[in-house]
Amino acid sequence: MSRIRLTSDEMRYIALFESVTGAGVKDCVIGDGCLIFVVNPGDAGAAIGRGGSHIRVLRRMFGVNVEVVEYAEDLVNFVKNSFAPAKVIQVRVVERGDGEKMVLVSVKPSDKGVAIGRNGRKAERNRLLVRRHFGVDGVVIT
Repeated sequence: MSRIRLTSDEMRYIALFESVTGAGVKDCVIGDGCLIFVVNPGDAGAAIGRGGSHIRVLRRMFGVNVEVVEYAEDLVNFVKNSFAPAKVIQVRVVERGDGEKMVLVSVKPSDKGVAIGRNGRKAERNRLLVRRHFGVDGVVIT
């Protein structure tokens, strides 16, 4: 994992998130109308809460949509986690001739809309997270 620098706002959001959920947070990204929390492996259930109770509380507190992604040490599992609930069939890492590292993600055809998200927001979020945590230059959804 590359060294991630957090802003003071991101650190405040992490502190509130951890106090509400009890889940450990590795990263927080302030997005366009949402907050994305990358939680420690195994902490996604605690972060979400029974029936999504923690997410509802956090949405009211922060006034924006709250998303949770479970961290994984390896790129393939992290990509699968970041695309959930879309069913990922295959993840391939390709190094281009110019040194760029790309990730090709194949999803179930019926889950393609879920993987891309409204106006491509989920796809863009995943590109940001994979770049931030693994130094990947791009993500292509097939």
